[in-house]
Amino acid sequence: MNLPVTVNQEQLLDILLNIAPARPVFIWGAPGIGKSALVEEFAIEVGLDCVSLLGSQLAPEDIIGIPQIRGETSEFLPPRMIARKEPYVLFLDELNACSQEVQKAFYSLIYERRIGEYHLPEGSIVIGAGNRTQDAAIVKTMSSALINRMFHVQLKPDVKSWLSWAYGNGIHSWVTDYISQRPDHLFAEPPKTEEPFSTPRSWHMLSDALKEFGAGEKEIPIDTIRMLAYGSISASHAGMFAAFVKQLDNKYLLEDIIKGEARWPEKAEDRDVLYFLAQSFRARLLHDLPEKKAEIDRQTQYFAHRAKSLLKELAQINYELAQMVVSADDGKVLPEWFMIEIVRDLPRLAAQEKKKDGKTA
Repeated sequence: MNLPVTVNQEQLLDILLNIAPARPVFIWGAPGIGKSALVEEFAIEVGLDCVSLLGSQLAPEDIIGIPQIRGETSEFLPPRMIARKEPYVLFLDELNACSQEVQKAFYSLIYERRIGEYHLPEGSIVIGAGNRTQDAAIVKTMSSALINRMFHVQLKPDVKSWLSWAYGNGIHSWVTDYISQRPDHLFAEPPKTEEPFSTPRSWHMLSDALKEFGAGEKEIPIDTIRMLAYGSISASHAGMFAAFVKQLDNKYLLEDIIKGEARWPEKAEDRDVLYFLAQSFRARLLHDLPEKKAEIDRQTQYFAHRAKSLLKELAQINYELAQMVVSADDGKVLPEWFMIEIVRDLPRLAAQEKKKDGKTA
């Protein structure tokens, strides 16, 4: 399932608070974006214990229990972790990874909040979650009867919400600083091949790995940082993260380059840093430049003028990287007015620089 309307973490918590007490909710979303953590946070907020069942590891008897003879009749005894006396949040994780038999065992539990003769305590809440078909995860077709028993919502990664959480939960500063500069790298769609990919969960994993290796307390070799990054997140993001950490020591900060307090790195050994800075420069242009020139303010006007000079300087060092900054290979296009100005002004800027170099000589 792929819903046309998605929600962020904040909106999902609001939905759970308002809808989940009355109707079971199913959360759709890619792996590693925080579905489970948000359900646990919701349970804490409403003051209930959270009991998690992993759908991919369940058999029907894990839900309905086993029969026991009592006198001349028998009854099914549900498992102890479900048959509780106090209200709680029942979280059915990877619900759409269950077999059809297990899904059928959930019908009455989800809609009527009962298993056989056992009823969930008054005030209990049922929440399900699962990945989408396109996520290359273990996903089985969910029956229409089960779909129709729940309210559905699709969670999307949200950088602002994640950073707010990360700052309060001790995520390594290299990770938060990097995501602040490259918010588009927080999440990558699951690849079709078997390889790590970037999600809020995998960035958390990289943060833990960096802490275990003592980052911040002792110097970690750049090869080790690269190994940790490539083992946790998308390859393209891992290379740029390693370059980001490397440029922290070399003090090649994009902000300093834009201000004119530093220059693009030119040494061959700093090509990975140059690539990272060029990518960050493109992301900055996409974020800061308005779609229409009429909307530009004085500060942005200065940035646009400075950007054209920086593009010319970058082209002199590495023409391919300068092309990458203005290209639309990733589907994102720089404002048309800025592209027109680049075509118009870059030859003039290059001529001025040539004249200036001649006088210096």
